[in-house]
Amino acid sequence: MDFGFSQKSLDLQERLKVFMLKYVYPNEKIHHEQIKASGNPHHHAEIVDVLKEKAKEEGLWNLFLPDTTYGAGLTNLEYAPLAEIMGRVLWASEVFNCSAPDTGNMEILAQFGNEEQKETWLKPLLEGKIRSSFSMTEPDVASSDATNIQMYIRREGDEYVLNGRKWFISGAARERCKLLITMGKTDPLNPEKHRQQSMVIVPVNTPGVTIKRAIPVFGNVGNEGHCEIIYEDARVSITNVLGEEGGGFAIAQARLGPGRIHHCMRSIGAAQRALEMMCQRATRRVAFGKALAEQGVVQDWIAQSRVEIETARLLTLKTAWMMDTVGKKAAQDEIAMIKIIAPEVHTTVLNRAIQLFGAAGVSDDFPLAEQWVYGRTLHLADGPDEVHKRSLARSCLRHWGNIK
Repeated sequence: MDFGFSQKSLDLQERLKVFMLKYVYPNEKIHHEQIKASGNPHHHAEIVDVLKEKAKEEGLWNLFLPDTTYGAGLTNLEYAPLAEIMGRVLWASEVFNCSAPDTGNMEILAQFGNEEQKETWLKPLLEGKIRSSFSMTEPDVASSDATNIQMYIRREGDEYVLNGRKWFISGAARERCKLLITMGKTDPLNPEKHRQQSMVIVPVNTPGVTIKRAIPVFGNVGNEGHCEIIYEDARVSITNVLGEEGGGFAIAQARLGPGRIHHCMRSIGAAQRALEMMCQRATRRVAFGKALAEQGVVQDWIAQSRVEIETARLLTLKTAWMMDTVGKKAAQDEIAMIKIIAPEVHTTVLNRAIQLFGAAGVSDDFPLAEQWVYGRTLHLADGPDEVHKRSLARSCLRHWGNIK
């Protein structure tokens, strides 16, 4: 087993770290102020476009795509530590055109899209000119089981007619979001339940598509916006189907594997930065006559956080290596495990950091509170913890349940 980093990955890691130090960390406050000054919580902060141009100039662009035609041609293992570095600041991934949900959407457009779809949608996404959303989750069914999806996509002549309601569709509130990759049932009576669904590209400005609201998360609507969307007789051409009709479930599964690696490594980056902030705070603050760093409970928090972060990091890197060498199917247990452990480490370490910072920790003066909220949502995003535990337990029982 060898999941050491290639020289290419090591070089990119150093370049990314330098870029973050020079341009991203110093502009965190400006990013926050630009959004606040606009009066629109979903405003695209101007500083992001400035930094995007710098990232392009330095060759730090579309690093996530393994396809050399469109991206950097990195393996999952080569990209994983880069995602960790970007994850230290919530909005940093967008600077390098590596932010979700665009990354997953670009991956499936590159893999399953036809030439017209690639020219119309993939190209401007790769250039960072537009944003996109993945429209799957629904309020009226348990969407953790994707076969429950109820949106009906009816074919009428050379058009699809979409009717249904989606929610928690990340990024749809952004002005630059121009397309919704929408999952629904084109063949609801198909006895093979995993062939009932299709994915259809729906431009945001399609008549019949209404972005009803950005749903507040812990009282905050957030910059990306997690939206409720109504589709009422929304019509698109049948050429907008992604891949083949009936292939929606398989495309969703293909999208989730690499995406979970990215999410987990970004979580590890957030936790690692929180740990570093804890150490800095603990050595500088004095309470009851001695530095916080001398308090036994603080030392326990720091040591335990370091162990948890390293455990999650190593398991995620092993999973990335397995996906590269034996494929996603063979690595499905590991994918489930990292999706269980990474959000837990994320929220646990951030929670300790918030506690150590005291009242400042729950304020917007530091990134801890915002990062905790993001980490808490990851216990649900891309499948709730319980679904991954169920999958993992079933795999264990298949392997060892009949052993006497």
